[in-house]
Amino acid sequence: MFQSHSPTATASFDEATTALQGSGAVLDAVGWFLDHVFGAGMDALADRLGAPMLGYPYMQRAYLAAMCIAVIGPLVGTFLVHREMAMIGDTLAHTAFAGVAVGLFLNSALQLTLSPLLTAFVVAIGTALLVELLVEHAGAYSDTSLAIVLTGGFAVGSILITATDGGIAVGIDAYLFGSLATVSTANVGILVSMSVIVGGLVALTYRPLLYVTFDATAARAARLHVRLYKRLMVVLTALVVVSAMQIMGVILVAAMLVVPVAAAAQLARSFKQSILLGILAAEFAAIAGVTLSYTYGIAAGGSIVVTAIGVYAVSLTSRKLRRRVPSHRLARLRPGREEDGLEADGGGKQ
Repeated sequence: MFQSHSPTATASFDEATTALQGSGAVLDAVGWFLDHVFGAGMDALADRLGAPMLGYPYMQRAYLAAMCIAVIGPLVGTFLVHREMAMIGDTLAHTAFAGVAVGLFLNSALQLTLSPLLTAFVVAIGTALLVELLVEHAGAYSDTSLAIVLTGGFAVGSILITATDGGIAVGIDAYLFGSLATVSTANVGILVSMSVIVGGLVALTYRPLLYVTFDATAARAARLHVRLYKRLMVVLTALVVVSAMQIMGVILVAAMLVVPVAAAAQLARSFKQSILLGILAAEFAAIAGVTLSYTYGIAAGGSIVVTAIGVYAVSLTSRKLRRRVPSHRLARLRPGREEDGLEADGGGKQ
């Protein structure tokens, strides 16, 4: 169901997003896009399909926000999954929760006006760099390091909440469970901005990130700054998590980094194809999830994630059925190709 939250929580997030967008130029641009491009298209679609909900402004904002998350989640998550670092998204989500708790605690205890979103960005990025350092030195025990940081972040958040006799519990609820019903133009502006930033950085550094993902040793031999690119990836993950946290909630946001990518991996034959299929799977889950949420009055974030899991189940079943095809037929269909395995495309043999 579309959840509503306290005016204090909503106001604090709106202040954060306004601060992040500086003079408001980005907010104005997003507002124009919502009204005259995306909104106009949705209005026309509502008339053609006879679906009035597509014409409601708050539903249009919800759809656009979910679609942005569906792009940046798999875009970053594909690198994480193939580095066997899928757990890092959940880790950063829980530490971002601690960052929100820090901001709300300082505001309550010291009468400050810090933005919880800004403190979440600072804590999440700092934690991302710490996690990469721990993984680098932990070796085979990287999952243990991630688990420690995850539980520690959530523990710190819970301590700060109880330290104020539960006074900030109402405000923190919006970040724990998220809401698409209260998505503002400022919220959408943050996600659109992050989509541009994350997409641009991944496009600019695609080949180095690809080499580091599949063979860090060979990347070092090729004189790539492996440590720098690893840190860039975890920082991008932190940006995605915090940007989507207010919409999806801490509990569900990490799923958009992993589940669509896992679904795409069942069918993709190359890394680029895995990214593309992951985004398509996430977009389907986002659009279907928001629609189901409105139609049946169920939680939007949960609907999106459950739909994504359904897509994963379908792709996994499709792969199982494909394996039943005799090997000689597969050879004729794809000569010189193995059935399994992902090609690390993106660079030449050099």
